[in-house]
Amino acid sequence: MINNVVLVGRLVRDPELRYTPSNVAVATFTVAVNRRFKNANGEREADFINCVIWRQSAENLANWAKKGALIGVTGSIQVRNYENKEGQRVYVTEVLADNFQMLESRQVREGGNAGAYSAPQQNRPASSPNHSAESTPNFSRDADPFAGGSPMEISDDDLPF
Repeated sequence: MINNVVLVGRLVRDPELRYTPSNVAVATFTVAVNRRFKNANGEREADFINCVIWRQSAENLANWAKKGALIGVTGSIQVRNYENKEGQRVYVTEVLADNFQMLESRQVREGGNAGAYSAPQQNRPASSPNHSAESTPNFSRDADPFAGGSPMEISDDDLPF
């Protein structure tokens, strides 16, 4: 049987971190995930997916991810049930998150450049060859990754056979 979930979306609110009586961390959070299609009015709708994460990952999520953060979540679907105060059986479907990944920097999110890529600034002299002070990686498939480089020097001692 396969039960895998992969989500990419934004946190609807700050994660809620709690601890069980045996002092195990658990965080609950909701991820807004855009649908792949637009509605009849041409607007994109979103699904709001409830998630739960445990232990150290829960503490990390609560410390680093805030409302509006773009995150990736991997896990599985979990269905649980309980009896409420009125004696009715309540079913809850949620994602049991195994891992999460922050998908944008806090600087990008707070600066209002959501979804933009900002190359990390490195301490390189502006005069170094093949690098400008504000170079951005070229990820196009047309670029030759070996252009402008010198041939590789490989000795027989470097080969595994």
